Amino acid sequence: MSLSLKFAAERLGLGHRKLMAQMRAKGLLGSDNLPAHPDRDKAFLVTRDGQWFHPEHGMQYPRTTRVTSAGIPWLAQQLGIDRPLPEPQPDPRDVA
Repeated sequence: MSLSLKFAAERLGLGHRKLMAQMRAKGLLGSDNLPAHPDRDKAFLVTRDGQWFHPEHGMQYPRTTRVTSAGIPWLAQQLGIDRPLPEPQPDPRDVA
């Protein structure tokens, strides 16, 4: 499962443009917004290939960067973002 940069930015408490700018500044994304080191970071950042037909320009083949579920805490660490832990939930099996 992978998340778009926009959704990953929401999970980190940022806007997606600010997230991409910080990732480019840290060298995680290239100028084309694709992973700068795809082999090194493949557990955290992946690319998704798409295709669609444009009536004037023919087939288009866009590539987008996606963040894996393991990539959210990794990105927070790489960018120095403090993420609060979720509130502890009571265990429903505890009936004492």
